[in-house]
Parts: sequence; structure tokens; C-alpha cells
Amino acid sequence: MEKSGKRPNFLVIVADDLGFSDCSCFGSEIQTPNIDRLASEGLRFTDFHVAGACSPTRSMLLTGTDHHIAGLGQLSEYTRNSPAHQGKPGHEGYLNDKVVTLPQLLKDGGYFTIMSGKWHLGLKPEYSPHARGFEKSYALLPGCANHYGFEPRYNDHLPGFFETAVTALHMENSAYVPQSPPEPDFYSSDFYTSKLINYLETRTPDEKSRPFFAYLPFSAPHWPLQAPEASVKKYKGFYEDGPDALRLRRLESLKELGLVSSDVHPHLVVAPESTEWDSMTPDACAKSARSMEVYAGMVDRMDENIGRVLSSLEASGEAENTYMLFMSDNGAEGASIEAHPIMGDEVISHLEKYYDNSLDNIGRYNSFVWYGTRWAQAATAPCRLYKTFSTEGGIRVPLVLKIPGASKEEAEISHEFCTVMDLVPTILDLAGVEHPGTSYNGRPIAPLRGKSMIAYLSSREQIHSQDEVSGWEIAGSGAIRKGKYKITYVPAPKGPQRWELFDLQSDPGETKDLSQGLPEVMKEMLGYWERYKKEVGVVGLAGELGDVPLTVDEFEDTGKWTRFLAEGGIPVAS
Repeated sequence: MEKSGKRPNFLVIVADDLGFSDCSCFGSEIQTPNIDRLASEGLRFTDFHVAGACSPTRSMLLTGTDHHIAGLGQLSEYTRNSPAHQGKPGHEGYLNDKVVTLPQLLKDGGYFTIMSGKWHLGLKPEYSPHARGFEKSYALLPGCANHYGFEPRYNDHLPGFFETAVTALHMENSAYVPQSPPEPDFYSSDFYTSKLINYLETRTPDEKSRPFFAYLPFSAPHWPLQAPEASVKKYKGFYEDGPDALRLRRLESLKELGLVSSDVHPHLVVAPESTEWDSMTPDACAKSARSMEVYAGMVDRMDENIGRVLSSLEASGEAENTYMLFMSDNGAEGASIEAHPIMGDEVISHLEKYYDNSLDNIGRYNSFVWYGTRWAQAATAPCRLYKTFSTEGGIRVPLVLKIPGASKEEAEISHEFCTVMDLVPTILDLAGVEHPGTSYNGRPIAPLRGKSMIAYLSSREQIHSQDEVSGWEIAGSGAIRKGKYKITYVPAPKGPQRWELFDLQSDPGETKDLSQGLPEVMKEMLGYWERYKKEVGVVGLAGELGDVPLTVDEFEDTGKWTRFLAEGGIPVAS
């Protein structure tokens, strides 16, 4: 890695709920030639870790500290329905004043900072990207929305699940965008990419004289699964043999590419709420396969748009001085919402009334589907489970890093352990900007918890020593890792709701619990958990908080989202 006198640019691209093996350079049948191009001249990291959910990861990506400290201890959608977490420090639902963001520091250091895409770190102007360091921004504020900006005209009660899953609420700089969708041919991945390119290509002379930090966080391939038919039709018939067959193919591809060990023992699929493929009706199989085709189309379309950004940078001559990074924010989304014991029936009833989920219409603007737990575990194999769990399937994701000037001869697969918190100190080091430590503009802030990767990039020095401890917790599922050992806590019914001990070096699938055979190691790791829990402010694990099932009314938090939109002057369907 060579340094030039000119400070580098940065392009950070984030996919939403993309599984470990969903890109072709990570073993997928989905065509991602532009991500592959970055990988062919860069590094593919196989042991890169994030939080088990979107906004917690994004908070760590932008601050370099733990999400329990930064304000996103849980997804805000989770906290608002969990009395145990409400009002607790670090669970504000937006980036709090205890942190300073990467774009704030880069802007202070002379960088031009821009973003376009999903924010999910606060809904109000004072919590917006513009308020946290982005000079220009176009942001989807909630965690997801219809990718075409469509919202039905309701004539009855809106189930709470849909309150933050439909409305495409956007903000440009510090002002809400009054119309939804913002243009007639709106499609999320296309539009966010066009905005970012526009910000780059319309820079003033002053803006162009400065290096840039560009952040492109897609809302794809998060549900609802929707993509233009031109992107979907490429995958027609690819998934007719079901998720278990896909899982086996992906595993073989991962082995052939050297991304996992040839003798890896994958974790079994855990899907008590779903029906085995061979037991499903032909119509159900067809719709499920179609949903996966649409998912593939979303990933394909996202990659096509990444190619547009790369072409723009190449045309301007800036690609050769730009660090380019691609990652996912968590493991694949495995929720089977239709099987939820409280809201499942109401959600299905609402979908039947307001959407057209017939076979041929799946993926269109007025459809609303997800693909469920079995397809997700095809993408996270050989690892255990998926998003919202602190298992490897929930927190281990693809990372591709293209270093300026690197060639195909320098492409490499890296098995080095690293985390999303390491990116802030790495980018700051590369930019020549110092982190302020524990004080920023006269207020106390949390110090960095991540470690700079710059010594690894230049001379392959280890990023985290074998003695360092890393911790995770999301939705009551916890984990601690030190060296090759990891303890994992998986809530029932997807796990035993107790701590288990694994040797990730020989068992990355977390299949063999060693807690009984290695009691001293287990005791040591549990001590590290208590320390981590206290340091970052974990509220508790599943089963520790007097957990009781939420009632329908509690889950729905009736009307709060609609009232928020109305109070902000944002038109909503009625």
C-alpha cells in the first residue's frame, strides 16, 4: 500500500440485509460483476463482523464505537416495544451526543462529505445526516420502505408492523422531501445512486478541490422484495429446487473459492416455523422461488448501480485515488413474519387486502413479500442462523476493500478477524485526520473501540491480538469472542437460551458446544461478558428481563408513526 502526497477519497457502499454468499465473488449464482471487479483488485475479508441488525451496525460504521454507546442499543423499532429498554442510556434510537461521527471529523479535516440512501439513525432534522457531518445528503430516514415509493390508500386500521415498513420518508439535507415517491420512475437503488453521482458531478470548484467521502447505503435487498423485471428475469427457474439445494450449491462454491475450509461442518438449518420444501404445495413453492428470484434481481440491480458510480469516478479520473469499500450491514434477513404468533394473521390479512402478491406480480410496486428463514440460511451457511442473532450467521458479513492503485496481482482473500468499528480509525488514519479522543467541541464523547487496519493493509500485521475481547448483543442474543473461542447466547425457540462455548477455528458453524468440557474457558468468557455488558450498557439477555409476549396493541404502538409524519408536515396515505 503506497501513500501519495494527495489525500485519498473514500467510497463506502453498504447493502441492506445481504447474506454472506449473496455476491458472485463470495460464491453466489447472482451476477455481481462490479463488486467482483473491486474484489479482483482488492481484498475479500471472510472474518469481518458487524452487529446483528441494520441501524446498530450503521451507528458503529459511522462512530467507531459500540452501538449500545452510540444510541442504537437496539433497533428503534424494537426499543419502542420493549419497556425494559425504553429510556436506557444508549437506546435513544438515534445517534446521541456521546459520539462524534466520521463525516463530522472528515468535514472538519477538509473533506467534502456526501451520502445518498438509507440512514436509519434518527427521524428528525437534528438527528439527520446533515446534522451529523454530511454536507449534502439524500436520506431514507426509516429502516425500510416500498422500493417504488408506493403506498396504498387505506380505509381501515394500519397494523403497526406497516407503520415503519411502507412510507418512503426522505430528507434532503435538513428538509423533509414532501412528495413520495420523489419522481415518477422512482426505484430506490437507481435513485440513490443517481443522487450520489449528481452530488459528485455537480461539485463547485471549492468542493472539487477537496478530497471526498461518499457514503452509498442502499435499502436493497431489504424487504419488501421488489425489483425491475429486467433484473429479475435473469434468474427465472434458478430456484425451483428450493433453499436447501441452493444452500448446498453455495457451500460448494465457498469451498471452491477458498472462502471457507473444505472440511467445514455447517450448522443445521433452524426453521421450526416454516414448512419443508418437499411438503409445500406447488403454488407455495412457485411463489417462494419467485420471491428468491426477485431478491436476486435486487442484488443484481444494486450491483449494476455500483457500476454506474465506478464509471463516474473513472470518467473523472478520481477512481485511482479512491478507497472503495463494499459491505453488508448484517446477516441475511430470516424473519418469517407470517408465522409471528401475535401479528402474523393481521399482517397477512392486510397484505391480501391492499397488495397483489399473485405469482406473476411478486416483485412489482404493489406487491409486498419477504423470503423467510430457509432462503436466509442458504446465504449464511455454513454459519448458524441470521439477522438479529449474535451467531456467526447474524454478524459475519462480506467485506470487499479496493485500495487505490492495486492490481489484480495484489488481490487476496483475507481470513483476518476485524469488525465494523475498525473502519473509522482506519479511514481517519488514511485521511490524515486525528480522532479527538474523549472530547469534541467541548463535550465529552466515547473513545474509539475499533482498531486501525492500516498496519494490516501495509504489512499484514494482525489487527486484533489473540488476547483482545470483542462483544455483541442484539435483541437479547449475546456473544463474546477472544482468540479462537466464542460464547454465544441464542434465545428460545431458535436456541437453548443459555450460554454455549465454541472453537471458531475448527467450528465456524457453531455446532459443537464445548462448555461442559472446558469449564475454565467458559468461566473466563462469562467474566468477559459481564465486563462488556457493564462497559457498553447492555440492558440484558432474553429471559433476564421478565420477558412477556407483547400484546397486539403494545406491538403496534398504534398511530405514533402516522402522527410523527403528520406533525412534520409529511403527507401520508389515508
